[in-house]
Amino acid sequence: MYRNIMLAVDGSASSRRAIEEAVRMASLAHATVHAVYVVDKSALFNYGGYYDPQALLDALRGDGHAALGQVREALGAAGIQCEEDMIETESMADDVATCLQRQAERIGADLVVMGTHGRRGVPRLVLGSVSERFLRFSTCPVMLARAEREPVGTPA
Repeated sequence: MYRNIMLAVDGSASSRRAIEEAVRMASLAHATVHAVYVVDKSALFNYGGYYDPQALLDALRGDGHAALGQVREALGAAGIQCEEDMIETESMADDVATCLQRQAERIGADLVVMGTHGRRGVPRLVLGSVSERFLRFSTCPVMLARAEREPVGTPA
């Protein structure tokens, strides 16, 4: 039985779908959901651009607070116990999937729920897949949730 469900969120449509699935699983198992957002600072480690790196980091953290707020709202409405963590990559070599794996081990996750964007071809090669990298090294069950695709020609 799942008691500690880790929910990885990033504010995307697939992340919102993962929230729905985590609510379902936690309701069935009477589990605690540990919502996690990773601030990926890797681009800032070598940043020498025009903008203030602290302002960029604050914006990334703001995105994390918004994503965790979505979780808080959904789980609160369902009456599910929730804990929230915002963690950050530690070096240029660190990535989101590795941070999530460390967090899953730290909290003793019985199940990890996360969204997947379902990219294929060149976009997947260029952007990579956090969910795929996480899945390859996970030591616990993983549930991937993908948002329904928008019909072609639908405005974003």
